Amino acid sequence: MTDSLSAFAAAKLADLDAAHLRRRLTPTHRIDGLWVERDGRRLLSFSCNDYLNLSHHPAVIEAASAAARAYGAGAGASRLVTGDHPLLGALEARLAAFKGTEAACVFGSGYLANAGLIPTMVGSGDGVFVDELAHACIWAGAQLSGARVIPFAHNDVADLAAKIGSERASLRHALIATDGVFSMDGDLAPLDVISELAQGHEAWLLVDDAHGLGVVGKGRGTAALFPGAKIDLAMGTFSKAVGGYGAYVCASGPVIDLLRTRARTFVYSTGLPPASAGAALAALEIIAGDADLTARPLAKSRRFTTALGLPDAQSPIVPVVLGDAARTLAAMQALEAQGFLAVAIRPPTVPAGTARLRLAFTAAHDDADIDRLAEAVGALMETA
Repeated sequence: MTDSLSAFAAAKLADLDAAHLRRRLTPTHRIDGLWVERDGRRLLSFSCNDYLNLSHHPAVIEAASAAARAYGAGAGASRLVTGDHPLLGALEARLAAFKGTEAACVFGSGYLANAGLIPTMVGSGDGVFVDELAHACIWAGAQLSGARVIPFAHNDVADLAAKIGSERASLRHALIATDGVFSMDGDLAPLDVISELAQGHEAWLLVDDAHGLGVVGKGRGTAALFPGAKIDLAMGTFSKAVGGYGAYVCASGPVIDLLRTRARTFVYSTGLPPASAGAALAALEIIAGDADLTARPLAKSRRFTTALGLPDAQSPIVPVVLGDAARTLAAMQALEAQGFLAVAIRPPTVPAGTARLRLAFTAAHDDADIDRLAEAVGALMETA
């Protein structure tokens, strides 16, 4: 007899196959910060968030190794039990200094950070105003909180102003949540105007800057481009430009203390492994001390957009929207045949009808290779 759960899953998978939306894991050996090996083929990757190539930087690798030798492979427990190894406090102090805040709290991942942060700050009777293209973990945290979730049109300040103006009086507390750099489009949130709205309506502002840290604002993130903006909750990750794994929230001392005692994804999760904390500390020192390095990814992405006559890139991320999922998969395969890895991004990661090649440029990409990619992508766009 067929197991009903397996039958349900098989039917769902069949529907996804028919729509070219099924996802599959592909073992990938990242040889260095640029090249990967897949199915026995060596490909130049334009699909990695390691924007500064620090995952393979000798100093970062050595710091991770030294931390593991000193403190072990894992933290061993929640930080509130016995998992608070010394590197975590050092990392939080370094982050707070780097971001110019009173304190910081390290989480196991960006998803854990937002899924724990938002329910700690808001709940029943409150409201969360969320950019419609904000990362999935912001939406998850908002939905878990029990607060009213009020989406606003992407980067549409007028829509946000209208909604917060009409809803704020009925809410106990209000939180505005947005990405700093949007992960699938590469554009920036207008944090100056959003901050003004937040302050004018006694709302708190959360900015997820996972894709901004290290690559915009001279490496300090999106908020550094808007020096007058007040960011109440500055969240980011160690898994993109920092080259490792983990996440953080920077805020005032009382806010961080509240997170440490009430954020469920912090309280009930094992602490970040020592190697990840050590690597992040080393990477942050590189980011803080090398302005030329942090400027390169944006320069590389703009070389690409200039070559194709596209609007100037605002970050290292450039989407090439082809629309149809099958067409986008075919484009990915065509680029693979030319030695490039440019992974197809399909719904539900992006809205229906906007399947795309999401290209990510790094500090170490060679200009000649970017020009070759632009020529190849340009040919695909002409036939799309």
